[in-house]
Amino acid sequence: MSLKKEINFSLWCDFIERDFLENQFKDLISSDIIHGATSNPAIFASSIINSSAYKQQLVMLQANNAKTIYEELAIKDIKRAAELLGSLHDENDDDGFISLEVDPSLCDDSQGTIEEGIRLFASLAKDNVMIKVPATKAGFIAMKALTAKGINVNSTLVFSPSQAREASKALNEGIKESNRDTKAVVSIFVSRFDRLCDLKFEGLSLPKAKLGIINATKCYQEINKFRIPFLKKFIEDYKITNIYDICGDCAWQEDLVPPESNKNITYYGFDVSKIALDKAKETNKMNTNMIFSEDPLNLCDTILECNNGNTSLIIIKEVMQHLPLLMGLQMLKNIKKSGIKYIAITNFDQDIYDKTKLLYPRNVNVEIGGYYTNNMFMFPFEFKNPIANVNDTMNIHYVRMYGNLIIFDIQEQSI
Repeated sequence: MSLKKEINFSLWCDFIERDFLENQFKDLISSDIIHGATSNPAIFASSIINSSAYKQQLVMLQANNAKTIYEELAIKDIKRAAELLGSLHDENDDDGFISLEVDPSLCDDSQGTIEEGIRLFASLAKDNVMIKVPATKAGFIAMKALTAKGINVNSTLVFSPSQAREASKALNEGIKESNRDTKAVVSIFVSRFDRLCDLKFEGLSLPKAKLGIINATKCYQEINKFRIPFLKKFIEDYKITNIYDICGDCAWQEDLVPPESNKNITYYGFDVSKIALDKAKETNKMNTNMIFSEDPLNLCDTILECNNGNTSLIIIKEVMQHLPLLMGLQMLKNIKKSGIKYIAITNFDQDIYDKTKLLYPRNVNVEIGGYYTNNMFMFPFEFKNPIANVNDTMNIHYVRMYGNLIIFDIQEQSI
């Protein structure tokens, strides 16, 4: 069984070359190993210089300037890759994408990036093409503009959580404005951190090949804050009027309960981090009740005390995964005891992180502040009958992993 079928894991090929496309690339697709691909100017430069497959076309194009020559060669390869990946895209429109990057010299030119992105997308004329845009200030403006026009975008050169946040914000706003099923990914660069720091870490007797993963996890948490339409729909469908949120920094509330459309909703933000709550209070436009507690269990007691019996939903997402198992179970018991009906929590259906060696094992005991991936259907939680769930996409440098944000009726659970 392939990784895609076994754990919903999509691997993208980070290489393009003309002979490779007609041989190994086809094999990788037919063998169900890859489900997408990407390119960049450096990849193409290496391929064009080192492969004889481009000689004939180069001779025909020699009278043109360098950029025209590059684009003619690259567009031909990207079109071919899109054709070869087309069946994957037809089967699942989240798969089968190939990316082509805009001219890197436009990284600080938002209008130039927008114009080039539109032109390249039109030249390629394939639904399964993404335009790659660097994560710069100008790039964020271009990402929003391109996705608003229905152009799929791959945000590249993402190294920091702040870049991940700004890219996600731009893409999210653009996709909403497009009113289409526009696709976007955030490509977080991982290995460059480790290549830069491993020797130094080794000299300090620190673990190697971890920094990039830790940084990517922080980026993922920023990206994750923008995946809210599913929750918003649930709130509307189930007529939720009171929400408790202990998922970290109350960052979702403006989108979950925009004042102009949900004035009947009361939103409470809880956190064990006073810094996070102070920041949320400073930046938030809503009159939101925010409560601080230094201890996770005291926080749950506070929630229980605050609940007047009318609160129907609590969002905890990945908070419990930072607590010892017994403390997490006590948190769930307190929530159930409070009378809250629905709980939204992140769940990892498959042992993804063990198999890919990217992050952490599941349902294991940790110290406060540690982290494990949880499966709510397994011991010691053993939840049943989820009401709804949504795939929560994580893109780490062309590797796509899936967890689910699941909503349960906690009053029906035996805890």
